[in-house]
Amino acid sequence: MSALAAVSDLIAGPSPVESPHSAPTAVDLQALTRLLALTAARHDAEGSFPHENFALLQQHGLLALTIGREHGGQGAGLTRAAEVVSAVARGCPATALVLVMQLLQMRQISQPGSRWPEALRQSVLRSAVREGALINALRVEPELGTPARGGVPATLARRTEEGWRVSGRKIYSTGSEGLTWLLVWVGTDETPLRTGFVLVPRHAAGVKIERTWDSLGLRASSSHDVVLDDVLVPLENGVDLRPPAQWAAREFEVSHWMAVLLGSLYGAVAHNARDWLVDFLQQRRPSALGAALATLPRAQEAVGEIEALLQSNRLQLEAAARDVDAGRAWPPTSTGLLKTSVTRNAIEIVERALKLSGNHGTSRANPLERYHRDVLCGRIHTPQEDSALIAAGRAVLVPAA
Repeated sequence: MSALAAVSDLIAGPSPVESPHSAPTAVDLQALTRLLALTAARHDAEGSFPHENFALLQQHGLLALTIGREHGGQGAGLTRAAEVVSAVARGCPATALVLVMQLLQMRQISQPGSRWPEALRQSVLRSAVREGALINALRVEPELGTPARGGVPATLARRTEEGWRVSGRKIYSTGSEGLTWLLVWVGTDETPLRTGFVLVPRHAAGVKIERTWDSLGLRASSSHDVVLDDVLVPLENGVDLRPPAQWAAREFEVSHWMAVLLGSLYGAVAHNARDWLVDFLQQRRPSALGAALATLPRAQEAVGEIEALLQSNRLQLEAAARDVDAGRAWPPTSTGLLKTSVTRNAIEIVERALKLSGNHGTSRANPLERYHRDVLCGRIHTPQEDSALIAAGRAVLVPAA
């Protein structure tokens, strides 16, 4: 029996949801963490996509976690979604990053008032519920950078009698090798211009993945380049195209979920670092000391500082998720500050652990150096720290702007 099969037996729960009226899947999240952790170091070293992890998540209904129950999903709110993301990240942060994108997109697609053509919407939701199909929005481009900072995408959707023909290059396309659906951020060739998403099947003719992702951290996230060369899709696959100014309201709502789920991911990495450090300090007994490092007041103070940072992150994330679930969404400036604060704290926790453990912490024989590489990726996600702080400062100093 494989390690995957052996440990998956520990995780309780029925097989994937098959009907809109199925009961939510019960999952032992601690067992899930242990299973995902078994191969995390190997996938990190190889830079390989953990396909088996997503088969496991699908087995327990977690790829449809935020899809509404009326569509066969579990209809989970932000609090539950954050709990699951944290458990997955404790095992494999790269898997958790792909899962975050899945949960965000599937929730948006299943929400009432979706602009998607209904038949296409139902098809995509069913593919996630029944087959574990993964989706992500591909937005970042070599020249554009992140769309959050403005600009029109170079990826072009040309309207023809046959349908949309899509050409362009997307970078940092998280999950690329495991995706079924690509939500490609485009500009149209129309006058006036529209921007938005065209749904492209991952295996459509003209779609190619270039394995460019060779990053310091989250190496198993398959965040490669995706090249689209005159890819033809039906006109109804232009699922959400709008005048550029209309995108602000949508980004406002999505940002709350994004901040909490990403915060939960990197907070989990920091928690792993804390656990490794505690074990190290309790086990390490230098001969000159004649006792464990854990007995030293300096070590106890340092771990106390880490506990304070962990508590700060936990309270912030729980409060934000609770408010969103209750319909009390935070303003964008507060959401940006949440993301900034939690990311800073997570990085600080891991760096404190490295400082205290010395050479042991930086050795590749121990996981702490991997936690450090992974947690640094928290700075990359939108909103970046400078944008979040400028927006918050502007709101205070120039409130009428």
